[in-house]
Amino acid sequence: MTTVDLNADLGEWDGPGVSPVDERLLTLATSANVACGGHAGNAEVMLATVTRAKGLDVAIGAHPGYADREGFGRRELGLSPAEIAGQVAEQLSAMAACCRKAGARLRYVKPHGALYNRAVRDAEAARAIVGATREAGNLVLLCLPGSEMMKEAGRAGVRVAAEAFVDRGYRADGTLVPRGEPGALLDDVAAAVERALRLVTEGRLTPREGPDLTIHADSLCVHGDGPHAALLLEAVRTRFTQAGITPAPFAG
Repeated sequence: MTTVDLNADLGEWDGPGVSPVDERLLTLATSANVACGGHAGNAEVMLATVTRAKGLDVAIGAHPGYADREGFGRRELGLSPAEIAGQVAEQLSAMAACCRKAGARLRYVKPHGALYNRAVRDAEAARAIVGATREAGNLVLLCLPGSEMMKEAGRAGVRVAAEAFVDRGYRADGTLVPRGEPGALLDDVAAAVERALRLVTEGRLTPREGPDLTIHADSLCVHGDGPHAALLLEAVRTRFTQAGITPAPFAG
């Protein structure tokens, strides 16, 4: 039977506790990318989200981003590799502490927003993230296939998993369409569900322009802050059940 992970970005509010949207997403996702207080979230929200994820057997991942709450971590700040390594290390340490307090296991790391996109193309930024991840323990790094981050992780001996985005537009080179450009977001739930199914069954995806891309994905992402996040994730799970596909965490 085919299995695939479904990850969602969670904990991206100031509380208290777990947001109503996140409560629903945690019953649908198999992996939770939990904000670490940099671009969003705080210690109380992190602990509540981790505790709830553990109770639902959802794999827990750290979701570090630029420490830019005003820009929600989606502005490129141009930090040096040393500054990136420091911010990521600090956020991973905070998440690890929350997991210890909850008696939960931190399994993976997925950078957020502008930091993630920078590490797709910038080897030095990618190396900084990989280094901080390696220092944090035996964690998997969730990456865009073919990215500099994936390459640097391979060189450093850090385990990787490839992800694809259900609700984001792609360019012909396999990178994401920048937010604010036409086609950056997929708002059509039915179309996004069919994309998810095709990614799993064919390993193919249609970009904004150009021929279809071949993409192997261990995990599919639905952004938790999207207007139809829960509806989309629920529809994906329903369609997968019909097709004999079982959602399961990528990080054992």
